[in-house]
Amino acid sequence: MAKKISSSEATYFLGFDGGGTKTECVLADAEGHILARATAGPSNPLRTGYTRAWFALSDAADVVLSHQKIRAGHIAGVYAGLGGAGREGVVRRATTFFEQAYPNAKVHVTTDLEIALEAAFGTGAGMILLAGTGSAAFGRDANGRTARAGGRGPWFSDEGSAFYIGRRAFEAVVRAEEKRGPDTALRKRLFAWHQARDWDSLLDQVAKNADDVFPKTFPLVAELADKGDEVAREILSGAAVLLVELAVSVATQLGWHERDIPIAKVGGVYGRSKHFDAKIQAELSTKLPQSRNIAVKISPAEAAVRSAIRLSQVKGNAARI
Repeated sequence: MAKKISSSEATYFLGFDGGGTKTECVLADAEGHILARATAGPSNPLRTGYTRAWFALSDAADVVLSHQKIRAGHIAGVYAGLGGAGREGVVRRATTFFEQAYPNAKVHVTTDLEIALEAAFGTGAGMILLAGTGSAAFGRDANGRTARAGGRGPWFSDEGSAFYIGRRAFEAVVRAEEKRGPDTALRKRLFAWHQARDWDSLLDQVAKNADDVFPKTFPLVAELADKGDEVAREILSGAAVLLVELAVSVATQLGWHERDIPIAKVGGVYGRSKHFDAKIQAELSTKLPQSRNIAVKISPAEAAVRSAIRLSQVKGNAARI
């Protein structure tokens, strides 16, 4: 029988960044040294379901724990930023999951937006413009007041995201086939890209899990746009306008009319298409001329593990008072 690990032996920390495409987990010691990192599948419970999310979180954590040859009981703190954790029910269920998995850990669950903002600005003021499977803008002013736009799921939000762009590509192919829109190289590439024989097999994939189809179409659109396909370029140009509208909304909510606005671009759509990146920057320069780009130097998962350590120190000091 394995020896039970006491709370005094728990000296490691886990940080999670869980979204609609992938999960990153980082392991650190009490001094903040990153010891291991791993990735797994998506872990936004509202998009993948709770069971699949738990498996992804567990898989990523198991890899980093095995790397250091430690067990769950050695974990003193868990800080997880998850897509979908803006809802109280998601936070409650995820907190219970982590508390059961890591019995000696202090657990904090928040949104993936929070840890992305932390990665870019620490505890300071600034805005992130996130675009991955979903999309959102999230900002915080010098007084700690926050504002958000987007990030409410693909059916009536997430404009400009990889999901949105992929869905628009499907629409463009349908319109081209039905002679209701211009022809596009997307029509010749879409089925092979998804290893589908025809619309029936492709729609079966969509019905099974749209997140496994539409976001994965984005790299194809990005590739063809940079090769000059006008339809792909139009899709990305429209997406850029919608993304920047999210940033404008947050700036308006926070009253950032004339002040300098530091913006960090976060997510998998950036750096995949010169055309798309240029359009986003052009829109920002037009709609928010006072904005300036900030490079993110650490990953959201690293920011999460730093927060786990900081939270344990705050709680530890409080316990000694």
